Amino acid sequence: MALICASLNVCAAAKKLPAHPIDLNTATLQQLEELPGVGPVTAQKILEFRAKSGPFKSVNDLLAVPRISKSKLAKIRPYVYIKPPAPKP
Repeated sequence: MALICASLNVCAAAKKLPAHPIDLNTATLQQLEELPGVGPVTAQKILEFRAKSGPFKSVNDLLAVPRISKSKLAKIRPYVYIKPPAPKP
């Protein structure tokens, strides 16, 4: 059992984090999965929330997504942002 846990820790440590912050309103499933603490299920929940509720207005809106806690948001925050809306002509 210890060997399995050790293997999982190595895999978790090898996760590639985003090189640049990603926009939560345009991020793909694959981009979301690069975020710390976010796997396929949580990434899908973020996409479903965005589709149902519309664009995120704040990074803090992630707290309304199932599986996102305050501690998980703290780990994610440096890697995400909300692009401001384009100015109206």
